[in-house]
Amino acid sequence: MADAFWENFHGPNRGYIEEQYELFEKDPDAVDPSIKSMFEKYGVPVWLDQGITDATPALTNQVNIEKVTAALKLVDAIRRYGHLEAEIYPVGKPSNRFSAVLDPGTYGLEDQDLKDIPSEWIWPEAPNHLNNGFEAVQELKDIYIGTIAFEFDHVDNEEERAFLQKQVESGHYRVDLSSQQKKQLLNRLAEVEGFEQFLGKTFVAQKRFSIEGLDMMVPILDHIIESSCDDETEHIMMGMAHRGRLNVLAHILGKPYDHIFSEFHHSPNKDLVPSEGSMGINYGWTGDVKYHFGAHRVVNTEEEEGPCTRVTLAHNPSHLEFVNPVVEGFTRAVQDDRNQNGYPKRNVDKAFSILIHGDAAFPGEGVVAETLNMSDLPGYSSGGTVHIIANNIVGFTTPREQGRSTRYSSDVAKGYEIPIIHVNADDPIACLSAVKLAYQYRKRFHKDILIDLVGYRRYGHNEMDEPRATQPILYKEIDEHDTVAKLYADRLEKDGLVDSRYFNQVKEEIESKLRKVFENMKEDEKKQADHVKIPDVVEANLEDISTEVDLDRLKSINESLLQLPENFEMYQKLGRMLKKRKKAFDEGSKVDWALAEALAFATILQDGTPIRLTGQDTERGTFAHRHLVLHDVNGNDTYSPMHGIPDVKVSFDIRNSPLSEIGVLGFEYGYSVQAKDALVLWEAQYGDFANAGQVIIDQFIAAGRAKWGQATNMVLLLPHGYEGQGPEHSSARLERYLQLAAENNWSVVNVTSAAQYFHLLRRQAAISGTARARPLIVMSPKSLIRNDRIADDPVEFTKRSFMPILEEALSDDPKTVERLILGSGKVMVDISEYVDQNKGNWSKNHIVKVEEIYPFPEKRVAEVLKKYPNVKEVVWVQEEPKNMGSWDFVKGTLHHLLTEEQQLTYIGRPNRSSTAVGEPNIHKTEQQRIITEALKPSKGGETRERD
Repeated sequence: MADAFWENFHGPNRGYIEEQYELFEKDPDAVDPSIKSMFEKYGVPVWLDQGITDATPALTNQVNIEKVTAALKLVDAIRRYGHLEAEIYPVGKPSNRFSAVLDPGTYGLEDQDLKDIPSEWIWPEAPNHLNNGFEAVQELKDIYIGTIAFEFDHVDNEEERAFLQKQVESGHYRVDLSSQQKKQLLNRLAEVEGFEQFLGKTFVAQKRFSIEGLDMMVPILDHIIESSCDDETEHIMMGMAHRGRLNVLAHILGKPYDHIFSEFHHSPNKDLVPSEGSMGINYGWTGDVKYHFGAHRVVNTEEEEGPCTRVTLAHNPSHLEFVNPVVEGFTRAVQDDRNQNGYPKRNVDKAFSILIHGDAAFPGEGVVAETLNMSDLPGYSSGGTVHIIANNIVGFTTPREQGRSTRYSSDVAKGYEIPIIHVNADDPIACLSAVKLAYQYRKRFHKDILIDLVGYRRYGHNEMDEPRATQPILYKEIDEHDTVAKLYADRLEKDGLVDSRYFNQVKEEIESKLRKVFENMKEDEKKQADHVKIPDVVEANLEDISTEVDLDRLKSINESLLQLPENFEMYQKLGRMLKKRKKAFDEGSKVDWALAEALAFATILQDGTPIRLTGQDTERGTFAHRHLVLHDVNGNDTYSPMHGIPDVKVSFDIRNSPLSEIGVLGFEYGYSVQAKDALVLWEAQYGDFANAGQVIIDQFIAAGRAKWGQATNMVLLLPHGYEGQGPEHSSARLERYLQLAAENNWSVVNVTSAAQYFHLLRRQAAISGTARARPLIVMSPKSLIRNDRIADDPVEFTKRSFMPILEEALSDDPKTVERLILGSGKVMVDISEYVDQNKGNWSKNHIVKVEEIYPFPEKRVAEVLKKYPNVKEVVWVQEEPKNMGSWDFVKGTLHHLLTEEQQLTYIGRPNRSSTAVGEPNIHKTEQQRIITEALKPSKGGETRERD
C-alpha cells in the first residue's frame, strides 16, 4: 500500500517530498503535522528507499503538493473534529455548530482543488466508487458529521485507533435491519413509550423519572444482551440511577407490570427484591422507594433450551454514580476463580459491566473518575465496561454551561483514553450502530468505551416538577417535538414498511394490555405493605462460633510463612525482622498483632474461605508491620507468603489500591456482595480517611441489607488511637459507626490483643456465605501493633474464641472493688501499663475492656456488676472527645444496668469540634490526666442520667 501511495508523486512534487523527508529524519516535529503523519504511516518515499531519481515527466494535470497537504489536513480534521458539527442533538441544539476547522476554505481549498486530487491520495482506503478528493471529503463528512459522531484521537494505542477508524470508515459497524426487524424495533419503542404514558395517566403526579426522550436506551440494552448470549457471557452487571429505571426493570429485567403498579400503591412486592449474586430471596425489613430497587433476570435463548446469560441491575440509592464501583466489584468477583492457591485466575469474558450515567453527574461526581481510574489496574480491572450517558441535556434545573467546564459531559473519559461515541437518541439505527461498535471494541480489547446517548427528558426532573419555569425555550421545543417512536414510525411509513394506521394500532394494543393487567390486580396488592420482621439469624449474636486452632497447626503455618522461593532474596533488614517470628511459639514468647493476622489468614485459607485484602499500601501495611508481599532485591519478582501455605485450595488476593476511598470501598463492597464465599477486607491508611467513603458506608454497607436485603460480610480495618499525631491520624470516627449501628446490621470492635484480632477474623470468615453474615468494623491499632502488651501467649489462640469483654482484676477479693473502669481500645492498654509501672493500691478498681462495642455486651457487663456487689461507681473512659467516641452510645445502656446507689461517670476529653490535637506534648498531658482520673475516685460526674 505504501509503494502505491508514493507512486502518485511525480516531478516537482517529488522534490518537495524529498526536502520534507530530510527535515523529518532530523526532527519529525520540524514538518507540518499532516506531512509528519504521512511519513509515519507510509514510511520512506519508495524512490528514495530504492535509491532512484525521478525521471518521470510531470502529469499533464499536475497536482500541487501544497493542495494535497492541505487536503490531508482537512481529512484529519474531519476525523478528529467532525463531532463539532454532528447532528447529535434532537432538541436544544447549541446555537453555533459551525467549526472553521472543518471548512475547506480554512486550508485554502476550493472544490476544484479537491476534485483535482485522486481520492486515494488523501484516503488510501477510500471506496472504489469515489473518483476524487472532493467526493472523498463529502463521504468522510457523511461518516463523521451525522447523527453519530466519534472521539477516539485521544486513544494512544495505535491498534485500537486503527480498529475504530476501520470500523467507522468501512461502515462495518452499521446495523442493517431486515424489514421484520425494523417493525420489531418500532414495536419495542412503542412498548417503552406506552408504559411511561400509562404510568403517567394512571398514577398522576407520582414520581417515576420517565425514560421519555431517551427511549432508545431499552433497545440498546436489548442489543447488548442479545450479543452477550451469542458470546455465551454468563453475567451482565448493570448500574444506573433512577432516570428510566422503571422502564428498564420492566422491559430488560422482566419485572412484571403488576408488581410495578403495586409499588405505586405503596405495596412493594418483595419477590422482586433479590440480592445480587443470589438466586434466592433475601428479605429487607425497611424497604426503599421503587426506583432504587434492583433485580436480576436469567435470559433464555429462543433457539436453545436453558439460560444464555444472567442480567443483574444493582440496587442504588439517590446518590448518583456511587453504584459505579459497586457494579465493577460485582463483575470482578464473577470473573475471579477463587478455587486455587495464589491470586485468583480471571476470565474476563465471563462477565462485564454496563453503567448508565447522568449527563450532569458524570462530570460532576468524583466517584466517576475514581471508578474510571480503576478500569485498567491489575487488582480492579473488570475487562472493559460499556458506559452509557443518558444525556437529557439538563441537570435537574441546571443548564450545561452552569454544570460543567467541558464541551461534552463525556470529556472526563478522555483522560483515561476511553473512546467516545456521541449519538442522537432520535435515530434508532444510529443508536444500535453505536452500541454494536461499543460492544465489539469491548469484546476485542477488554477496555472501557462510552456511548453519549444525546436525547432530552420530556417532563421535568420528576413528574411533579415544572421545567418550563427554568427552561422555557427548551421545553417549548420539546413540546413541539415528536417522540422517537412516532419519528421512526413515520420513517417506516415513508419507506413503505408500515401503513399509516400501524403505529396507532400498536399503541392501542399496548394500552389495552397494561389496562387489563392493572384492572385484574387483586385488592390486597394495593394495600399498605406489612412490616417485615428482622430474620432471627440476624438478631442473634455470634458468641457461639468456635475459632480456636490447634497449636501444632499454628506452628506448622508459622514455619511455612518463613519459607521463600529458591533464589529469592528479600531486603536484609526485613528478613531479620520476619525471622524473629520463628521464635514466637518458643516458651515465654508471644505472638504479636501482625503475626496473629497472618496466622488467622492462613487458617482461614486452609479452612476453605478465599480472602481479598486491599487498601492503600496494604501489601506492606501502613505501619510497616504486615509484609504479606515480599520483593526480591535482585529484580522485580514478588512473593506472598500466603501463597506458600500448605493444604490451601482457595485464593489469597492482596492488592495495593489506588489513592481512593469512595471508589475502592464501593468496589470492595460490590465484590463482597457477589463473592459471598470470600472474606473481603478493606484497610484505610488511617481510619479517618474512610470519611471520603461515607456514602458507601452509609447507603450500602450499613443499610443495604435493611433496604434491599443485600448482605455483605466485608471487613473495614480502620487504624485508630490517640498518639498526638493530629486529627486525621488519630480518630477513625468510631462514633459514626455506632450512630449507624442498629438491628445487628454490623459489628463494631476496638480490640486490645492479638489473639482477640485472630479470633475476630476467624469468626468473620465462619459466617461468610451464611444468613448470619454482617460487616465488621475494626478500630485497628497503630503504635499498639508493636506494643508487647497486646501480644499474646500462643495458648490464647488455642483455648478460646473471641471475647466481647476482657477483664483485668486488680484485687483478689471481689468485695474490695468499689470502682468499675470500662472503656475500649488504646486508652485501656495505657491504663494497664500505668498500673504496672506505678506502685499503689489499686484494689478498689476493676478494669473491663469492652472489645465489642456493638452489639454492646450488656449481659456480660451485668454479670461483672453482679460479681462485684460493692461497686459504687462505674467509669466510662475514652480518649476521644466527649461528643465523639463511644460515650453517647453506651451511656444509656450503662445507666439501665446500674442501681439507684451506683454512679456513672465519664472520663475523657471534653466536647471538641476537632477529633484530636496535633501537638504531642499537649496530647501526652491530656492522656496522662485521663489515665490518672480513671484510677482515682471521682468527685462528681454524670450521675443518674437516664435515657
